[in-house]
Amino acid sequence: MLEIQRIRVKNGTKKMVYIGPDAYPMPAFLIAGKEEGKTILVTAQIHSGEYPGTPAVIRIGKSVDPEEMKGNMILMPCVNVTGFQSGYNTRIPEDDGNLNADYPAAGKPVTDCISSFFMKEVFPKTDFILDLHSGGLSEPLTPCLFYPALSVTEESLAVGKKLDIPWLLASENKKGHFSYAAHVMNIPGLLLERGFGSLCEEEWIHAYEKDIRLAMDALGILSCGFRGTCAKEVIRSVRYLPFEEDGLWYSKVKPGEEIVKGQILGHTEDYFGNILQEYTAEEDGIVLYGNGGLKAAKGHLAVAYGRNAYREVLP
Repeated sequence: MLEIQRIRVKNGTKKMVYIGPDAYPMPAFLIAGKEEGKTILVTAQIHSGEYPGTPAVIRIGKSVDPEEMKGNMILMPCVNVTGFQSGYNTRIPEDDGNLNADYPAAGKPVTDCISSFFMKEVFPKTDFILDLHSGGLSEPLTPCLFYPALSVTEESLAVGKKLDIPWLLASENKKGHFSYAAHVMNIPGLLLERGFGSLCEEEWIHAYEKDIRLAMDALGILSCGFRGTCAKEVIRSVRYLPFEEDGLWYSKVKPGEEIVKGQILGHTEDYFGNILQEYTAEEDGIVLYGNGGLKAAKGHLAVAYGRNAYREVLP
């Protein structure tokens, strides 16, 4: 049996309900397998405007037969409900909170209420977390996932290696949705990134459906029958280059591109076309994601690339 907020789901059944704080209900599929087993939590739209995970979670929720499952699923297709409905790009619109950076508390009433709900009501009943993201409005990326590097690393990587995503990136963040659960509460999990530009392409949705089913298979919840996934690399260190000034950004690289030390990754200009600064690779690596738009804002990310010295090809 699965129980969240006094909502009980008997073995072999599912419920489509709203859960969460009274002032912030969120849609959820609560699915209890016929047999006992592990519980997986799948969340999408922690950042509103990152869409492909949402329809993928809904399709899984509607199609999965609990009579065939061993364990439970908590599927939440849209966590940032008000952000999605209002067209807010990333954060919780009521207080500008960021659920991928504001655990356990940020002094923001709505954001803190949501994070508290997960910490008290959901995470303690969860054995594994999949958090589905996508590149934002001006953030092209190559499909990748983040795994916790400081705690429950091997348990998380064991599932990550089974998914159809080529780049497995180490994360030492402790304040994000899945990161807090992993590094503070010792719950294995992964943050997945697919798609970009606030688009919702069918191929990305389908790929996320496959990832969810592969994770269920790896956890022994439900066999998926898929055979064969992409080649993979673990990247245990990522270089993040922030902008050092405001200006206009002209990128010279794309996600998935191999780069060499000293290569120009892009440059900034002022409004009169004068170059402010060139950004170069500090070592050999591979571009993972970055700013694909025109705006350069001091302190914001320009380019993120995996460092070749910390890359490991998986067999």
